[in-house]
Amino acid sequence: MSLDGLSLSTLLAELNSKLTGGRIDKIFQTDKYTLTMWIRQPTQNLCLLISVDPQHPRMHLIETPPENPTTPPAFSMLLRKHIEGGRIAEIGQHSLDRIAFLSIDTRGEEGVIVTKSLTIELMGKHSNIILTHDNMIIDAIKRIGISTSRHRQVLPKMEYSYPPGQMRLNLLTTPTSDFITALTKNPIGLVTKGIVNTGIGIGPVTAREIVWRAGLPANITLDHLDKGDLIALSEAIESMITHFNSDLSSPTVMVNADNGLSGIASFPLEHLTQTCTPHHFSTMSEAVLFVDGLSRIQRLPEQSLLLKLTTDEINRLLRKQIILTQEQADAIAADESREYGDLLMANLYNISNGSNSITLPNLYRESPDNNLVTILLDPRLSPLENARAYYTKYNKLKRAQESLREQLIQCAQDIAYLDSIVAALEHASLAAELLDIRLELTHAGYIKPLSKRRIPTPPSMPLMTKTSDGLTILVGKNNRQNDIVTFKQSQPNDLWFHTKDIPGSHVILRTSTQEPSLSAIETAAHLAAYYSKAGQSTKVPVDYTKRRYVKKPSGSKPGFVIYDHQHTIYVTPDKTKVDALVNTKR
Repeated sequence: MSLDGLSLSTLLAELNSKLTGGRIDKIFQTDKYTLTMWIRQPTQNLCLLISVDPQHPRMHLIETPPENPTTPPAFSMLLRKHIEGGRIAEIGQHSLDRIAFLSIDTRGEEGVIVTKSLTIELMGKHSNIILTHDNMIIDAIKRIGISTSRHRQVLPKMEYSYPPGQMRLNLLTTPTSDFITALTKNPIGLVTKGIVNTGIGIGPVTAREIVWRAGLPANITLDHLDKGDLIALSEAIESMITHFNSDLSSPTVMVNADNGLSGIASFPLEHLTQTCTPHHFSTMSEAVLFVDGLSRIQRLPEQSLLLKLTTDEINRLLRKQIILTQEQADAIAADESREYGDLLMANLYNISNGSNSITLPNLYRESPDNNLVTILLDPRLSPLENARAYYTKYNKLKRAQESLREQLIQCAQDIAYLDSIVAALEHASLAAELLDIRLELTHAGYIKPLSKRRIPTPPSMPLMTKTSDGLTILVGKNNRQNDIVTFKQSQPNDLWFHTKDIPGSHVILRTSTQEPSLSAIETAAHLAAYYSKAGQSTKVPVDYTKRRYVKKPSGSKPGFVIYDHQHTIYVTPDKTKVDALVNTKR
């Protein structure tokens, strides 16, 4: 859920007052959808994030920018060429639509000031960032060709045109009576949907708020509106207009019982107060930033790609496991085939050629009341050939039993290994950590090697923090780091932690300086539980033992160990507590 055009107008007014006149110092493109721009003002440097992620398009100020890629993408290089060093002349909005623009003054040839525009369309899957000059497109972060859209192309050297749907009314400049007339012109459907279709920049949340302020049922239809309802609707719209014209911004985010987003606006959302918890902010930028982090998994494109690849491989192995288990169940019936062969051999002269089946006394059953067995035959084969066919099946199934057992063991090991990769990917936050995982998957044969022309990335380092009483904790966030913290950075008497029978991190609590307290042990166990596949669970079992009792079998996969002399502690991971530990200066 993103801002509608009405609330976007408040956000853009804030950004305009803070950023206008600022000099664009640096431009980065952190992924295929997201730009960050450092803007220098006389007393401070501000960082503006612009994202056209189809799931969450947004723009707002941030304090801590995301990690930048080693190699800058082509679009960021183009922006650096055209607008880096320029000054922001204005930040505005097209009508009340979800289209923002940054007018940027740059110095052209012979010192002439040239104004270029960065247009940001925050429209769900159609979101885009487009650089123009004199309304001609220089380039866009997402090029739209005729094969993608016959109605509107976004390509270099083409004239920029606004997206379709611009003929709706501007609520803030249109007389309320005209808006009501347009609303009731086609009295079909819900009132909320009619408001959205009549006014530009009005989203469903705003429409429901207007209907609620009018005292009308949420599901009322246009054909059921009487004269009194229209008057109440007009008054509700007037209250909304008064709020925006007074510049009294009240940025509000409504969060439901499941910690999910129910609404965001620059005004109080009174229709949600009975079912949601309101969060109020001093600026719209803070509200959008809060929504950005609300119950949202922020992943780098490489992270999503590797997660998909790994989960697809796990699903393939799970299907294989089911097939192997069924084949193993069939192979267990090998003795039955041998028995059938023996019975056929003992009764060769009692069997007629061309028979489909025969019922014979079963010499292997001791019960006199139930000693008959029906054996299926191939009518194309002689009785002797049918007996030999059962012996052949018996020998094949006996050989298959051992092979299937080995395949099932290997399949289970591969699934456990890939589960550890998934756990590492879920907690990876740096490009170097993702590269570690990619290289590990490459070495294991799951993906192709990287291009040799790739710019080298320094290897990632294990997480290091301290307990409240000063003991050092090391956390491996992937299998490579797990091997490092366990076998290279720890001492034999240090304590080693790992979730019991659950893929996750190896955690080391250094104990060389002092005996660990119960609090320190619980802290280390907390980190081990959080950085595991059970990071969202409760009462997670965590084993811990001295590092001297942890061994790595010869030829085993990265991160795999065996251990003994362990104790088990149960903890419930708390993200707030982990964030406090991770942010501890070290």
